Amino acid sequence: MQKLYYLITGFFFLSPSAYASELGLDMTHTTLGWFCVGLFILAYAFVMLEEVLHLRKSKPVLAAAGIIWVLIGWVYTQQDQSALAEEAFRHTLLEFAELMLFLLVAMTYINAMDERGLFNALRGWLIKKGFSFRQLFWITGFLAFFISPIADNLTTALLMCAVVLKIADNNKAFINMCCVNIIVAANAGGAFSPFGDITTLMVWQAGKVDFFTFFHLFIPSLINFVVPAAIMSFFIKNQTSHPDDKDKFLETLTYKEGAFPILFLFLATIASAVLGHILIHMPPVLGMMIGLAYLKLYGFYLRKKGIVDLKHGEQMSSDFLPKNEKDKTTDIPLPFDVFQPLARLEWDTLLFFYGVILCVGGLGFLGYLTLLSESLYGNFSETTSNISLGLISSVIDNIPVMYAVLTMAPDFSSGQWLLITLTTGVGGSMLSIGSAAGVALMGQARGFYSFLGHLKWTPVVALGYFASIYAHLWLNAGLF
Repeated sequence: MQKLYYLITGFFFLSPSAYASELGLDMTHTTLGWFCVGLFILAYAFVMLEEVLHLRKSKPVLAAAGIIWVLIGWVYTQQDQSALAEEAFRHTLLEFAELMLFLLVAMTYINAMDERGLFNALRGWLIKKGFSFRQLFWITGFLAFFISPIADNLTTALLMCAVVLKIADNNKAFINMCCVNIIVAANAGGAFSPFGDITTLMVWQAGKVDFFTFFHLFIPSLINFVVPAAIMSFFIKNQTSHPDDKDKFLETLTYKEGAFPILFLFLATIASAVLGHILIHMPPVLGMMIGLAYLKLYGFYLRKKGIVDLKHGEQMSSDFLPKNEKDKTTDIPLPFDVFQPLARLEWDTLLFFYGVILCVGGLGFLGYLTLLSESLYGNFSETTSNISLGLISSVIDNIPVMYAVLTMAPDFSSGQWLLITLTTGVGGSMLSIGSAAGVALMGQARGFYSFLGHLKWTPVVALGYFASIYAHLWLNAGLF
């Protein structure tokens, strides 16, 4: 048994006491370290193939995170430093918990507004107006740009894509262009607001940039969207769509009572998070959890007021029927329940986020992020490195890229933190797999929007990427 122990230890760590004298174990040049790196790369390959394999993206990264930290715990236990590994894991878990609770409240509000039909009403208005293709292209783009800072880029992209699919008369070229435009606009809009993207939220919660400083990115973000949109618009035929079933479809696009009060409460929740962070220096998640209480109390008010919605075609509960009509099938009165929006959260996205943070945190604890920081920021300028990381985020999701940068903790000026926020936020627009919005639209608009369809416009999107960077470096020079 002892021989087996030395055999395994020697295979993974070169020698059983190679790093015992270190306060932390530098395992960047060990077999175990490279095994963990390879495991993360393999897990991410499965994530990128989600649409092909139909394997939820959270599953491979959760498995990789668990294995990486089990191996770390085992190594540190053998070196009598298990407390260090435990502290590192708890620190990483706490960072995720703050972000997860923040996102949980924001996503609950978005789903509650969706359940109340607020987004349906917006879709109905767009469809009813009968805009031309070119007008629809610009309107959905600008709406995506201005909605995503308040909601999020994924929800916004799905909403705008649903409008385009309904009234584009199956015009494949136009739908593909609209999807590219929507993704670019939603990602650009999310880059200048802490609520627009997970990466901006991470930078804000880490205290690297205060809330209002993010708005220095408004004009660069707008340029990132407008430059490629202006070029693509020249390739759109200025025709008008007339869907045969438009009137029938519009009948379903109405909002329910409580839609606009919930929107107001969401804005109040954002204000609570921002003011709590600025005035009493508490984490933004505190204000968000107070905001969840706003929604729950309003839900209680709706129930007491007797506001119900009818769900047609299912058997009514015995609570609403007399005894002699227990088997009657009719419309069911459904009171508003805040736990229904909670149940509809993108749990796969939250768990993917958990897996990625733990994977990157584990690799950082092994020493790889220090090595990467020295290689990247030691050999190149901060500006060049941050622009390069934005390009990398077009292949690898921006969440692990930004978390890696935050874990490296480089001594950046406000201008550089805004630059890495901008580049990782909009860099993913260059490829369909570079952002959650792109991956989601490949599924929603299957047959109309694809990886190759997006790739056709990548040079145009890249032009907007570099134009936005130049605008930031010029307009915000005083922040560097």
